Amino acid sequence: MMPLSMICAGEVVHVVGVRAGWGLQRRLADMGLTPGVEVRVINSQGRGPVVLDLRGSRLCLGHGVAHKIMVK
Repeated sequence: MMPLSMICAGEVVHVVGVRAGWGLQRRLADMGLTPGVEVRVINSQGRGPVVLDLRGSRLCLGHGVAHKIMVK
């Protein structure tokens, strides 16, 4: 397991869990980022936003939020 922010562009990973408070967990779940879902990292450069392909839609997350999402 490692944080989503550490994954290189082009890799496909599965979400394992979110290490954050209840509010952020719920907000991410509302966006579709739930344990077991497959995501492809489109862009992950340095401290900028992390762009994901989630079920055919693009989702942009801040680096800090992406660091709280654990993937495998």
